[in-house]
Amino acid sequence: MTGPGDGPGEATSHRARLLLGLAAVAVAFAAADTYVVVLALPDMMAGVGVPIDALQRAAPIVSGFLLGYVAMLPLIGRIADLRGRVPVLLLALVVFAVGSFVTALAYDLPSMVLGRFLQGVGGGGLVPATLALVADLYPVSRRAVPLGVVSGVQEFGSVIGPLFGALVLALADWRAIFAVNLAVALVLAAAIRRLATPGLAGARARRTGPPDLLGLALLVLVLLATTVVMVQPTGLRRDLTWGRLFVPVWGEGRWPTPVGLVALGALVAFLVRCATARRPLLDLRGWARAAREADLVGALLMALALGGVILAFATADPEVQVFSDQGWWYLGGAALASLALVAHLRRSSSPLLPRGAMAATPAWGSLLVSFFVGAALIAALIDIPIFARSTIYPDSQLSAALVLLRFLLALPVGAVLGGVLTQRLPAGVVTGVGMLLAAVSFLLMARWDVAALESPWATLPLVLGGLGFGLALAPVNAAVLACTADDAHGLATALVVVARMVGMLVGISALTTVGLRRYYAEQADIPPVREVCEGRSRCDAFSDLLRQAGIAQEHSVFLGAALCAVVAGGLALLLFRGAPTRGLSAAELLRSAG
Repeated sequence: MTGPGDGPGEATSHRARLLLGLAAVAVAFAAADTYVVVLALPDMMAGVGVPIDALQRAAPIVSGFLLGYVAMLPLIGRIADLRGRVPVLLLALVVFAVGSFVTALAYDLPSMVLGRFLQGVGGGGLVPATLALVADLYPVSRRAVPLGVVSGVQEFGSVIGPLFGALVLALADWRAIFAVNLAVALVLAAAIRRLATPGLAGARARRTGPPDLLGLALLVLVLLATTVVMVQPTGLRRDLTWGRLFVPVWGEGRWPTPVGLVALGALVAFLVRCATARRPLLDLRGWARAAREADLVGALLMALALGGVILAFATADPEVQVFSDQGWWYLGGAALASLALVAHLRRSSSPLLPRGAMAATPAWGSLLVSFFVGAALIAALIDIPIFARSTIYPDSQLSAALVLLRFLLALPVGAVLGGVLTQRLPAGVVTGVGMLLAAVSFLLMARWDVAALESPWATLPLVLGGLGFGLALAPVNAAVLACTADDAHGLATALVVVARMVGMLVGISALTTVGLRRYYAEQADIPPVREVCEGRSRCDAFSDLLRQAGIAQEHSVFLGAALCAVVAGGLALLLFRGAPTRGLSAAELLRSAG
């Protein structure tokens, strides 16, 4: 690990800073995509034939993205350590673009889930590569501020996401969102490739000579044939001659058709070409070698363990259950995969998690802190809009979601401020203060009544909470980067993100369970409707009592989130004490120079 004042980034060039800026924009864009889908989900369901009243059937659209985002992160982070940050950034953007392409053309639920999974893999891969890039370009003493800026830009993506989605949906249908994603991802990849000089953060020297024309032709054929298969233009399909291309050779579906077989055959030929050509468009052999060096077996076992946890909680109906009906099976599979992973890591000569990589207390402590930060944060992201919907915006999902905008706007401000403070104060102190602010904001929310959001004072806890969570982002990342070796930064930051995402999944299930118990307890005290309404078929008094029970449920969730925030802050104060994240003072600089 690097110490204060040293490291490879002592003289950071303008080109390197611009490269980091583009990487941060890419991370923000991927973050925005997550929030865009929240608004577009009903239209996406209709587009693939899922009725709007069958919301549970659409759960794989969300869980597929989460599975790709979280389960593959450790492998991607480790490959970023071995192969370099820039190559992983480029590949992640390309995978995100492919996922956007598939999602934009999706014609049924499986094709949409596949596209969202690929988007999750690409979007998730951008995060550890970008955070590790900060560690490559800046020494420990100057790292906190750029970490705060990157976190702030990322959180800004969560602000523009709903606005971008609303704008696109006002002008076009949901497929245009993913068409824009495709174009932006390719533009960012081209810009990063152009900026990355050989040797900068793992960037390779550009190949000279003509491109692989055969590989390029096969790629074009794959894209054209796939587009025709997924879109099935009406004019071609109904034509007596061209229509035969869409008749299945055997069975049913779009892919056993002549045009589908052409697309699949071209894809296989393209992959073979990439594996055998001297100058392929995609260095398939190099990436396969990097995956093996990163411990592919260990990564797959970790992916199975994480996938079991994700599916157990993400596929549940939070209104009635902690995890899905198959949750115990998923958790059992995750436990078995975890045991196999531990055994593999002990036997492997080059394990996914290098021995001692996370041995320092602030390093593994950052995972615990991140878990509880995620458990508290999800309550704000989910339950503030729910509270708004159940009180002042019962008929507008969009208006209820926009209440959260005040919280989201404060997040990036807090993230940048957290980076500045971490350069001057201990990481544990900055995180502790941030989590204290978050806890206070939840306690204030737990006092909201039916008309609370109509008051301008409701802005105070929203802004306070956003600032608090923002303050905690940079110091957590700074602590883990300061206490891990340079060649483990990608994996370390990936594990921090994984811990926060798992905390969010477990947190929303646990807090919702607590809230439901409060709701049922309140509901049990409500007299029968006939007594309340004195024989009338319906009356406002009974509805008000049910609304009060719902508010009591949300109060319990906010109180539970406040407890999670306090735990996160306390752990940070306890476990981050030895993390060398601060910049050197003038006196320290003079002593080190002498």
